[in-house]
Order: sequence, then structure tokens, then C-alpha cells
Amino acid sequence: MIYEVIITDQADADLRGIYEYIAFELLSPDNAAGQLERLEEHIMGLEEFPEKFRPYEKEPWNSRGLRVMPVDNYLVFYIPNKDTGIVTVIRVMYAGRDVDNQLNNYTAI
Repeated sequence: MIYEVIITDQADADLRGIYEYIAFELLSPDNAAGQLERLEEHIMGLEEFPEKFRPYEKEPWNSRGLRVMPVDNYLVFYIPNKDTGIVTVIRVMYAGRDVDNQLNNYTAI
């Protein structure tokens, strides 16, 4: 089964923020473009095997089916839905952040 991958507005803003931080704060636009390309490639790869990555262990996210995919120093949080054939990417963040706090501030689900 091929899933449709949907990127939420928050995840899109996360990706833009990652690019902008690397390109403008770290003054490395080539690295920013490469990082964004790797993140997007892995995200689009979820259309084939979305259950490949581990479930997020903390509640209430675990019972909602949240999974986490590591990509370099970043984490992609997504929810696959077998019934609809849709993978919803809800957040993309630096692995060193307070992940629980960032997820708890997410209210779109």
C-alpha cells in the first residue's frame, strides 16, 4: 500500500525554521539546502513503510499512534493511518530540544 504523506502547517514551519537557522544563523546555505533535502527525502519515504519507525512511547501520543523517525540530528513525528492510507507529519525538530514540551504545545490533533 502506498500512503499519501501530508505535512501539517506546523511541520512545514518547522522545516522552514531549520533551513533558516542553518542558512542565516550558521551562515551555511549549502548545508541548509542539503539538510532540507535529506529531511524531505526521508519524509516522502514514509509513503511506502510508515510503520518502519518506532512508536513514541509517552502518552497521550502513544495511544494516538505517533511515531518518530530520526534523520541526522532531527526527529520527524508522524501518525500513519492504515484505514485512510494517510501519513500525517506533525512536527520536525532538532533532537536536542525538549521534545515532550514541544509536543505538548501541539494542539492541531
